[in-house]
Amino acid sequence: MNQDNAEDQSVVALATAATAAGYAPSVHNTQPWRWRILADRLELFADRSRQLTAADPPGHLLLISCGAALHHARVALAAQGWTAETDRLPNPAQPDLLAQVRLTGRTPVTAEARRLARTTRVRHTDRRPVSDQTVPADALRAIGKAVSTDARIQLLSDDQILELAAAASRAGATEGADPGTREELEYWTGRNRPAGAGLPAEVLPEREPETTVPGRDFGRPGTLPIGPGHDRTAVYAVLYGDGDDPRDWLRAGEALSAGWLRATELGVSVVPLSGVIEVASTRQTLRVLLAGLGHPYLVLRLGIAAPEHAGPPHTPRLPTAQVIDTLDA
Repeated sequence: MNQDNAEDQSVVALATAATAAGYAPSVHNTQPWRWRILADRLELFADRSRQLTAADPPGHLLLISCGAALHHARVALAAQGWTAETDRLPNPAQPDLLAQVRLTGRTPVTAEARRLARTTRVRHTDRRPVSDQTVPADALRAIGKAVSTDARIQLLSDDQILELAAAASRAGATEGADPGTREELEYWTGRNRPAGAGLPAEVLPEREPETTVPGRDFGRPGTLPIGPGHDRTAVYAVLYGDGDDPRDWLRAGEALSAGWLRATELGVSVVPLSGVIEVASTRQTLRVLLAGLGHPYLVLRLGIAAPEHAGPPHTPRLPTAQVIDTLDA
């Protein structure tokens, strides 16, 4: 194979990976990332124009979202038979350059790699109450193992779930009283949201679900049908890690993606709850629940989706031209 053909193949692989990264979960479906494709590597940048400046001024949730996209890109490269080396926050002079993914060689494609890549297309968020079926302990262990490369999860006891519920209520009240946060939420869920981004009505429940831990109040009802179920069998967990700097939050997003894809393979529904992270006092409550063992990044609700409900539609995605720059490839 001549050099030109080899470079063409690598560029195609990188472009495919950047496109697959677009299916990653992100807060309010903001998709706050931008990719630049070079001959032998991908560069991941934060797109601050899609940051939640009211709810997430430090950019923590932006970093988690971008970390999830980074993991999706790595999954796509493995499914194409490429090995890659990831350098996170490689240039202090460019804080929005979050990562470089450099191709290092070829590797046989495994069935697991193909399966994981397919899972990126079917993963979704279902905010409705889960069924009465309990999540198998083996599934919880597998999800915990999947995230363990970059973070950890702590399953909460019944008493801790009640504390979480109180903290979530406080966080909701705090953000509901803030005009900037309300305006921001209106923008990302309303009719004037950016084309290909945000949360359309069809992915939001038609009324407030009956849940132990309250979810986010989006300020408007959606059109997603919801039954009479409750979250009695739901498992709540805190995604956490040792550090609190931007690299740690980025890796938390990679862990979220890894755990969520594994959960999807096992038939476990995942709903991220970020409200308690967005308010400083309730995030501190989570630190207490962790007994000071680490920094909380996100709360996760895990459960088995109600079988009588078809999965909600997938959220829209931005056109590739808005998130991928190929001029230097």
